[in-house]
Amino acid sequence: MNIKIVDVKENIFKENEVNADKIRDQFNANHKLMINIMSSPGSGKTTTLVRTISLLQPSIKIGVLECDIDASVDAYTIASAGGKAVQLHTGGMCHMDAQMTKQGLDALGLDDVDLVFIENVGNLVCPAEFDTGSKFNVTILSVPEGDDKPAKYPLIFEESDLILVNKIDALPVFDFNKTKFENRVHALNSKADIIYLSSKSGEGFNVWIDWLKNKVKEVK
Repeated sequence: MNIKIVDVKENIFKENEVNADKIRDQFNANHKLMINIMSSPGSGKTTTLVRTISLLQPSIKIGVLECDIDASVDAYTIASAGGKAVQLHTGGMCHMDAQMTKQGLDALGLDDVDLVFIENVGNLVCPAEFDTGSKFNVTILSVPEGDDKPAKYPLIFEESDLILVNKIDALPVFDFNKTKFENRVHALNSKADIIYLSSKSGEGFNVWIDWLKNKVKEVK
């Protein structure tokens, strides 16, 4: 008896890669930049983006694709901060992929933005598995989560161009070892940059903002 076997997951990933490359081509042609922000819930993604918007606009116009299983509270927060926001409900999916990104970008529009952030669904597993079409992946890890997360969730750190360690104002309270964390990250990804900051106090934000300005300048 002959049975056909179809590797659905492989086909899904291949199709997603094609769609992701099309999105990158679109951004390159328009000299704009898209960055995918990944993290667990409560790490400070939205707070980081709000402060980022306040420091970059109006010279760099920002759009945000807010991605959640449900609710729209973060999109309203971004819009109140002056960013252009679109809320995407993933219908139970724990990640964004390129096709979802395209739908969000179609709703957002690119004419009046220079930099687009994807605020991906909050978790350290699924978002790292799918290419969104962004040029860079940035992972936010907060100090209270611990320095052992690269050992527990390696893929997201392997796929990240930059890691923001947020809530450094909490370092005196939590047992977070910077050296152990950096060694764990660089054992997985030697090219990943690491920036320590606090989205609450603004400490370290000058380094993050300079990183963003340089990346935007590179695509112009």
